[in-house]
Amino acid sequence: MGKNLDGSWYINGQLDFDKKLIEYRYRTLKNFIKPSFGLELGPAEGEMTKFLVEHFAKLVSVDGSKELLNMIPNYKNHAKVHSLFEDFATDEKFDTILMEHILEHVDNPVKLLQMAMNWLKDDGVILLGVPNANSIHRQAAVKMGLLNHVCQLNDRDMALGHRRVYTFKSLKEDILVSGLKVVETGGVYFKPLSNQQMEANWSDLMIEGFFELGKDYPDLCAEIYAVCRKK
Repeated sequence: MGKNLDGSWYINGQLDFDKKLIEYRYRTLKNFIKPSFGLELGPAEGEMTKFLVEHFAKLVSVDGSKELLNMIPNYKNHAKVHSLFEDFATDEKFDTILMEHILEHVDNPVKLLQMAMNWLKDDGVILLGVPNANSIHRQAAVKMGLLNHVCQLNDRDMALGHRRVYTFKSLKEDILVSGLKVVETGGVYFKPLSNQQMEANWSDLMIEGFFELGKDYPDLCAEIYAVCRKK
């Protein structure tokens, strides 16, 4: 399936801190972006899209929710496609394909990676981002008895339609099985508490400081990323 088709969580449940994390994902990955033709899978309501359109002569965004696509502004260099990822078909080849928080949602992540590889130019790059099972806040949840193990799906995972939570090891395994190679990996955001707790109690300075801290502790970050190319 494609990502969260009804889009209700993105409209009603998303916090300002969730949107801030999207900005941090962009700031982490922006130096890996190759212009000038981009494909974004799962833009939701366009929080990442507004940054990406600055990098490409043309950006195509694909989402399974028509409601969310309609929330994205109409940029001159941007095309919105309403489709499940698995049903998306194109003869075009892209310099950069972004798959931010996609693989944890779909039935068969390896198959989707293989599809994306077919849409990629030979010298192109695929940028992946997923939640990190070994995030410090998930490890703390195990110690508190809120989770049985770090890969267990919690209530928020279920609300978001997550099917799995990745570790660096499992993410790399899916990438390699798909036929892609991993160029670089890293983490995004050192998150010791829940998003809601941090939004309610932390200053902007604290929030920014823990983004910078995450660069020193990628294995413990809330999210992990991989930069991939064709072999």
